Amino acid sequence: QVQLVESGGGLVQPGDSLRLSCAASGRTFSTYAMGWFRQAPGKEREFVAATTWSGRSPYYADSVRGRFTISRDNAKNTVSLQMNSLKPEDTAVYYCAATKFIATNPAQYNYWGQGTQVTVSS
Repeated sequence: QVQLVESGGGLVQPGDSLRLSCAASGRTFSTYAMGWFRQAPGKEREFVAATTWSGRSPYYADSVRGRFTISRDNAKNTVSLQMNSLKPEDTAVYYCAATKFIATNPAQYNYWGQGTQVTVSS
C-alpha cells in the first residue's frame, strides 16, 4: 500500500516556474514507478510524465517535453515535477500516482494522491 500527498501547486503567470512534490508513505516506494497526470475542467485525466523505480528513462507527454522534468528521491520517498515556461494550457489539477510497471495510461496506476491545483494566468 502506498499513500501519496501532493504539494506545491498555486497561481503563477505565463512563463513562470513551479515545482510540485509528492510525498509517499510506505517502505515499498522504491519498487514503484511513479507518474504525474493532470486533469483540466471538462477534460479527461491526461499523462504528463513518468519515471521508473530507479529514476532512469523518464517519459514525457509531447506537450510538456523540454519544459517539465520528473525526478525522484527514493531515500526521501518523494517524486517531483519541475515545471518551467508554464502556459495557460498547463492549468489543471495535478496528480501523482504509483504503479508497478511504468505506463502512460492512468488506468494502470494503482495509487493516487488527492491532487494539487496549478493555475497559469496573467
